Amino acid sequence: MVENLQIGSIQPLKPGSGSSQSPGSDSVKGPSFEDILKQSLQEVNDLQHDAEGKIKGLYSGEIKDLHQVMVAVEDADVAFRLMMQIRNKLVDSYQELMRMQV
Repeated sequence: MVENLQIGSIQPLKPGSGSSQSPGSDSVKGPSFEDILKQSLQEVNDLQHDAEGKIKGLYSGEIKDLHQVMVAVEDADVAFRLMMQIRNKLVDSYQELMRMQV
């Protein structure tokens, strides 16, 4: 389900906490951006595999409830579209940073 995505676990930056800490500092707590991104991608992948398994179950006759299959497919679709929008925003941000003059 889309609710399982832990996007809400990202904490906002507090004023004054940005440039005073180095990236390798031990005072940084919580999961890194890389870990959050990997976890989110894994959750989207799991939703895709779950939907695929339910579709196969519907074809084979193991699953009789079409509603259950459609909900799983829609959950996977929404999660995938959200992931693609996040990816697009990250790429746009990277391109904007590359255009900046130092």
